[in-house]
Amino acid sequence: MNDCIFCRIAAGKIPSSHVFQTEDTLAFLDIAPISEGHTLLIPKQHCSRLDECPVQVLERLVLVLPRVAAAVQKAMRADGYNVLCNNGRSAGQVVEHLHFHIIPRKMGDGIFHRWPSFQYPEGKAELLAEKIKQELQK
Repeated sequence: MNDCIFCRIAAGKIPSSHVFQTEDTLAFLDIAPISEGHTLLIPKQHCSRLDECPVQVLERLVLVLPRVAAAVQKAMRADGYNVLCNNGRSAGQVVEHLHFHIIPRKMGDGIFHRWPSFQYPEGKAELLAEKIKQELQK
């Protein structure tokens, strides 16, 4: 896709700070990081969301994801890392090209300091689980 910034980066038309690539994948530093070493891993083939991506493309990404994540963590001397994949604008996806954020973390860094969790009212979890099961049967 000519108007996709990540496709243009993968094609070499826009410069980026590459850290790793294979024939099918590319990892580069995020230009708006939330921690030092914040890296993006993308498929070179365009697909917008995880659920719309061909399985073979996902397989290639998942094969390199642990290696890239470990390298980011070690290079940044991080205590851990987050792997995030936002799908759709409402989930925070800004670039409509599948990508995984690898965010190196240090204890007390203040990033994602509070997970906005809640408790389901009685019976609600079972109802929602049933809806999801029905969708999986389609």
